[in-house]
Amino acid sequence: MPVLTRRALLAAAAGAAAAPLLARVVRAEGAPAPGAAASLPAPTVALLESSPLVYVCPLRAAGAESTCHAEVWFAWLDGSVVIITARDRWKAKTIAAGRDRARLWVGDHGTWKTLTGRSDAFRKAPSFEARGRFVNDRAVLDRLLAAYEKKYPSEIGRWRARFESGFASGERVLIAYAPLPA
Repeated sequence: MPVLTRRALLAAAAGAAAAPLLARVVRAEGAPAPGAAASLPAPTVALLESSPLVYVCPLRAAGAESTCHAEVWFAWLDGSVVIITARDRWKAKTIAAGRDRARLWVGDHGTWKTLTGRSDAFRKAPSFEARGRFVNDRAVLDRLLAAYEKKYPSEIGRWRARFESGFASGERVLIAYAPLPA
């Protein structure tokens, strides 16, 4: 039976500590961590599959919420919340600036900004932290628009051409928010 030496123990500990960092480097350009979506509670995943909206808030470097919040259309694709937005909007600007963490709440709780101020009703919804990344893939846009056809049938007609031409010109971007392990 092999004897466990101090050197072997230190090597194993260093390898275990480095594994998450190496996994981040090896994964393709911000791809969701394997099993990250599986770490979400089943009721949250079920809500992601049926809800018309998510609320997105970028997180600052120290983890505090920014002052930007928005309710947005989305699709739950391959374990990520996928949206399309204009490149000059804060959701895209924060990721471009390297601030890719966000908190998302799932469900329809009305408009965040109202005529009388702000509504925090969305805070009662299930939430999770995610890492956002740009996705420059026409096939993902096609899947997103197909999901939008089902979720927003009365509104998508006014938006489809804008989404497609904006994506083609680079004026609009796709963002995938992959849940971070809890």
